[in-house]
Amino acid sequence: MKVFKRIHTYLFFELVPPFVISSFFLTSVFLMTRIPEITNMVVNYNCRITDILLLIACTLPRFMEFTIPMSAMISVLLTIMRMAGENEIIALKGAGMSLYKLLPPVLFFTVTALLITLGVTVYGIPQGKLALKMKTIELARTSIDAALQERRFNSELDGIMIYVAHVDMSTRELTDVYIEDRRTADVVSISTAPRGRLVRQGNQDLYTIRLYDGMINQVNVHNHSVNNINFGNYDINIDLAAMQKNWSGNVRKDFDEMSLHELLQQIQTGFQSHDMESEARLVLHEKFSIPFACLALGLLAFPLGVQSVSLRKSGGFGLGVGFFLLYYLLLAIGWSGGEAGYYPPVIAMWLPNVVIGGAGIFLLRRNARERPVHLPLWVHHLAAEVVVRLRKRATP
Repeated sequence: MKVFKRIHTYLFFELVPPFVISSFFLTSVFLMTRIPEITNMVVNYNCRITDILLLIACTLPRFMEFTIPMSAMISVLLTIMRMAGENEIIALKGAGMSLYKLLPPVLFFTVTALLITLGVTVYGIPQGKLALKMKTIELARTSIDAALQERRFNSELDGIMIYVAHVDMSTRELTDVYIEDRRTADVVSISTAPRGRLVRQGNQDLYTIRLYDGMINQVNVHNHSVNNINFGNYDINIDLAAMQKNWSGNVRKDFDEMSLHELLQQIQTGFQSHDMESEARLVLHEKFSIPFACLALGLLAFPLGVQSVSLRKSGGFGLGVGFFLLYYLLLAIGWSGGEAGYYPPVIAMWLPNVVIGGAGIFLLRRNARERPVHLPLWVHHLAAEVVVRLRKRATP
């Protein structure tokens, strides 16, 4: 019994370093995708470094939701592949340990990763996304430049939504401008223009968006009348000081920004449309299904690592990457189908775990009986090709 405990302890601590390294590496890769946006905010919007660090911290939970399950699978796969390649698995089998007896430390490790991911999805993501929205609104209300980000519908300003295809920060020239103004009661004004310009009135927080050669569509919500106006020049004034003063600090929360209690309460209250109810239930099940992906992916990685002797390391790793991509492909398909109403949200979010976990159990049983699954030769070649391409992309 003491020997088994030592082997289990040894295996568990062998899993930790690859997990930490993979998590750090993958999270850094995800953060690298935000570098252009961060550079743009520092150079053009004069954001402070503390604000940038806060924005990065708020986005980390969203990245960790995916990097932790990915790292858990990579850690189990690489550790078992190393042990199989160095004949440690064969030696343990010769000492009387079956694959089932080697499974407890792997399960304990994946359950630990599951609990960490569960904390991220249930607590980290809602708080991070809400804090990110609040900080973005605060930045937009202190500098209108932050509310004029290109190719985005920016609704951080009260009663105004702005879309700009291109902004020249040196001249403040705007291209392809769309502005929806709801500041007048019962009237919605939609202004479109091929070009415009941002003008600041003195040193005050009063800005003017001057549009050229555009059109205004005014819709009266009360009597359902519509007026169309063509113009040569048209000014839209925005007083940031007044908006900042009148802002109560309350924002409308999206479903993924609600706490678990708020989301459950909202679902119990009901929705006016079936689409909103489906989206809310998808978000609810996603909070729990993605953490359980750590268990499903780890359970699959274990027999893949054991079978790596027959598949070669590159093939085993390539198959692991392939199954990992398959999981998130099934998850994306499930979200799309569940949102469209083709099947219930519970099936949409949990079916990927069932498929991947079922494949892991099947492979584990086959390997435990010394009857590994021999995949077609083209699968081996495809896995090896994936690894080669990944190495080429990683090589500078």
